[in-house]
Parts: sequence; structure tokens; C-alpha cells
Amino acid sequence: DSTLDAQESADVMRALRDGQLRMLYVAPERFNNERFREAIKRVQISLFAVDEAHCISEWGHNFRPDYLKLARLAKEYRAERVLALTATATPQVLVDVCRGFNIQAECAVRTGFYRPNLTLLTTPVTRSDRDAMLLERVRTRAAGPTIVYVTLQRTAEQVAERLAAAGFPARAYHAGMEDTDRAAVQDWFFASDRAIVVATIAFGMGIDKANIRYVYHYNLPKSLENYSQEIGRAGRDGEPSGCEMFVCLEDLNTLENFVFGDTPSLAAVQSLMSDLFSQGEELELSLYDLSNRHDVRPLVLRTLLTYLELDGYLQEGTPFYSQYRFKPLVSSAEILGRFEGERRTFLHKLLAQAQQAKIWFSIDLDQAAQATGSPRERIVRALDYLGEQQLLELQVEGVRNRFRRLRQPDALGPLAADLHQRTLAREKREIARLNQVVELVGHNGCQVSELGAHFGEPLPKPCGHCSWCRNGGKPAPLPPRTHCQIGDAQWREAVRVRSEKPEALDDPRAFTRFLCGLTSPKLSRAKLSSHRLFGVFSDVPFAEVLQRAGG
Repeated sequence: DSTLDAQESADVMRALRDGQLRMLYVAPERFNNERFREAIKRVQISLFAVDEAHCISEWGHNFRPDYLKLARLAKEYRAERVLALTATATPQVLVDVCRGFNIQAECAVRTGFYRPNLTLLTTPVTRSDRDAMLLERVRTRAAGPTIVYVTLQRTAEQVAERLAAAGFPARAYHAGMEDTDRAAVQDWFFASDRAIVVATIAFGMGIDKANIRYVYHYNLPKSLENYSQEIGRAGRDGEPSGCEMFVCLEDLNTLENFVFGDTPSLAAVQSLMSDLFSQGEELELSLYDLSNRHDVRPLVLRTLLTYLELDGYLQEGTPFYSQYRFKPLVSSAEILGRFEGERRTFLHKLLAQAQQAKIWFSIDLDQAAQATGSPRERIVRALDYLGEQQLLELQVEGVRNRFRRLRQPDALGPLAADLHQRTLAREKREIARLNQVVELVGHNGCQVSELGAHFGEPLPKPCGHCSWCRNGGKPAPLPPRTHCQIGDAQWREAVRVRSEKPEALDDPRAFTRFLCGLTSPKLSRAKLSSHRLFGVFSDVPFAEVLQRAGG
């Protein structure tokens, strides 16, 4: 992963090739790496284990397109066994996971969802009172390892500073920090029995500290699945542990904006389809360029391409790097002196293809393949080997994705409309997930049982340790959701900016993103993310702004 330096990464790959590794952890996206796929092909895999397997399902709370391809890769690499694991499978997600990995019903094992040592509290609170309530909770309870989950990176910094200023051992953790800083916070947290980490969901992967005593949700979680994952990190030693959600309905605005900001406009999807199906049968694409050109966020673009694959329009090949660069660490003569016969001849021809700049040499793999009469895969393996032997320092960049067009759509318009409707359906599902969190808080019944029912496991009787049970069988009254209004003067000014920048703001969704403070490739390209009106209506519901914008 990204925490390994070049030497550590090379050591791992060398141990992999030499058969010295018993276990290797990688992200699913690693299989998009040309060099990694070439290396893994020669390894016998006894167990192909997929964690967070709910990501294979569009009904899951964290659908990731690269997960859909893992089942196919397990077959391609002739894995002896496949194990799919998730802690957040609803009944529908379980069906999807089994179907995707061809798992028979009798091979689907469910463990108990209920954790009797966890007290689950949901506490309605106003935005102005929330900090004082958190400080009061930390001050009056026994010390213990604590996670405070927040939505935004800046909130993590602010809340950690307030706790530290009050004398508590608190630090922030989020994806915007340097790798070394995040690692330092993790090490500090694991070594302490009093530490408080204020974190975004970036503090989820790999957290296996058994004695976490408290988990607070300073902001609302995005879904019941996220909530159950996050509270699940408390009390893994079986000892009593507290989980409390501060319920502030004003948080919904920010969370809804994340969802709405991902949905592309119909015009963007139409533009993307026109581009993809106007090219030849063999496509070599830069997803970064495609995302920027058509104003579709990268993850959404990957999802749309996956839909086209699943519907039989495209077939993805092995991604590759368009540019390979190397810096010799020894002379060419010394490199060639280590080889004999055909291998020496091959390397001589290969190195002759390199174009020298000041220090680094660049090499075009397609040209090198023609000059040496060898397949591209052999050249990749050879350069990797020379890098591992510390004969040269290798760098790769410019990842490009190969696709083959299998069939042409009868008409682009209906296809684009169908794909756009799928993105709108995803948007609707994600908003519904948010509403499920609010409904759990106001549920007139045992909240732990209701949460279990979401995953197909209701309790036979009330738990006795949730807010509803502890409040004498009464749901907590929720304060009304309030938000700012759209000011007429500000709206007139925004409309004037829209008329000045029609190429970026003419589409209602793009205009609404701009006003709600949501970045997109188009807005960044037009340098509107730094405009003083960017985010002027960030405290107004996205749907309300979109309706006024004509969407």
C-alpha cells in the first residue's frame, strides 16, 4: 500500500515471486496494476479472501466497481478456495454476494449480529450544544480508548483541538493527513488506554484494538451499515462499552450534498456515451482525462463503465502504464554482463530503445516490443526484475485502461438515459439510507432489535440497554430539521454569474453543485471552486436549490 517506500514494495514483490509469502493483503484496485497482475499470474493462490464483500452489491452501502471483478479474477488466477467476508450484509446483499462469487446457500455462514456488551444511545442535540455535550460525556465517564466519528476533515481537526484544550488526550485522524502523520496517530492510539481519536471514516480499515470503551458519533452516520461497522469497533474484548450518537438533523444537509454531488447530469452521460462509441473497437482510455472531459466524478465514471461491461457493450482488458522511466544505478555494460545468450541479446535490444533525458531514460513499451520481437508482458517483467535487483530505479505513470467494444447500442440516447436513471436510482437509495438512520432514532421500539432487523436478525425481546429501553419504552423526541433559506439578492447575483459562465454553469446540476459548494471536474476547470459564491447555499438542501435552478 502507499505506506511502503520503494524498497519495501520491491521486497514484498520479490518475496511474492520467490514463494516466501504466506499471506498478502492488497486493495481490489491493485488488480488494475499491470505489473502486479503479471507478478500474481505465476503464484499459486490457495485462498482468495475478499474482505468487505458487501461492496460487490449495488444494494450495499459502499458499492465499488472494482469489487465486481474479483470473482472473475479468482477464477482467472485459479484460486483453490474463495472466501467472501462482510459484517454488514442485509438479506439482499447476502444474495448478491453469493450470486457474484457462485457461493451455494449452504455455504453462506451468518454469525450473530447482537452484541450484549454494547450500550447504544441516541441523543437528540442542537448544533450549538453538541460540543458541550461531548465534553460533558468525556469529563464524567471513566477514561478509556475512544473514537469520535465526524463527517468532515476540518471537523475532525476542530473537535480534537477543543478536546485537547480541555485537557484530554485527543488527536485528529483523516484522509487529508500525510501517511506518516496518520501512522503516528494510529500507533499512539494503539499504545494508549486513554487516547481519544477524532476521525472521519478513514479510521476504519485495520482498527483491531480490543479495548475501545467508547464510540461517539459527533455527526450522523451515512447509513445503518456504516453505523453498525463503526460501533462494532467498541468492546471487542467483551467488556461493557458505550456507543452514543448525537442526533443533529442539521447534519443531513452535508451528508445529502455528498450524495447529490456524485450524480452526473444527463448531458454529461450523453457526452460520455458519444465519446466512447464514436471510437474504434479497441479503446485505450485515460479515466482521469475522461472524467475531466465529461464532468463525471472518477468513481461514478468507473461505475458507468462497469454497467456497460455487465450489459455486454464493453469488455475491460488489462490496464497498462503509458510511460516507463528508469534511472540506471549501474552501467549498461554491468547490467548486460550479468546475462548470457538470448536474454543478454533481448536486454541489449531493450535498453537500446531507451531515450535519455538529463538523468532519467524513458521507454515506449509498444515500440520496444516491436524492436525486440517480444510481448509487452516480457518487457514489463524484465524491467521489474532489473528494478528489484537494484540495477535501475523504475518509475511508471500515465495509467491507461483498455476496453474492447463488443457491440454498438441501437441508439445512444436511450442508453444514456438508462444509465442516468441508474445514477438517479443510486442517489435515491443513498438518501433512503440516511433516512433510515433518522428513523432508527425515532423508532417506537427497541432500537437494538430494529437495527438487527435491518440485517435480518431482530431480537426476540427488547435488549434493555438502548435509549428506548432505558427511557421506559419511549422514543426520543426529535427536534425539527431547520435550514437556511435562499436569499433573493444572492440568487440574483448567482444567476448573473451563471449567465457569465454558461459553459460551466448552464446545466442545473452543475449550477446547484457550485452554489452548494460541491466540486466537480467542470467547476475546477473553470476555476469556479475559488469563486466567492461557491458554496453560498451550502446550508440549504441540495434538492431545494436544484428545483429553483430548473432541475
